[in-house]
Amino acid sequence: QVQLVESGGGLVQTGGSLRLSCAASGITFSSSTMGWFRQAPGKEREFVSGIRWSGGSTYYADSVKGRSTISRDNVKNTVYLQMNSLKPEDTAVYYCAAARGFIAFMSPGGYNYWGQGTQVTVSS
Repeated sequence: QVQLVESGGGLVQTGGSLRLSCAASGITFSSSTMGWFRQAPGKEREFVSGIRWSGGSTYYADSVKGRSTISRDNVKNTVYLQMNSLKPEDTAVYYCAAARGFIAFMSPGGYNYWGQGTQVTVSS
């Protein structure tokens, strides 16, 4: 059974930082493309960041580029998203996703598995 379990969300003030984690089980994590998406109330789910199996290739949405860093630990089967200089517009539920093999980072439809999400709220 595949499980992606996100953690690390919470309430933070503008300018603060959070580190999201996603622990994976039931998949071949070391060969999976991993991604982070977010969904704010009333909006569609949007891509945030992605990372290839080796960690050597990463990609960021323009909205978080320069403020966020994605990384992975293939021993711990965990992917991380460090978010700095948070803004109220970053408020959303953040989802971890996993894809078997090579896919286009930004397309939600390419991911095979999804976590249940963790809430990030940035107060102004």
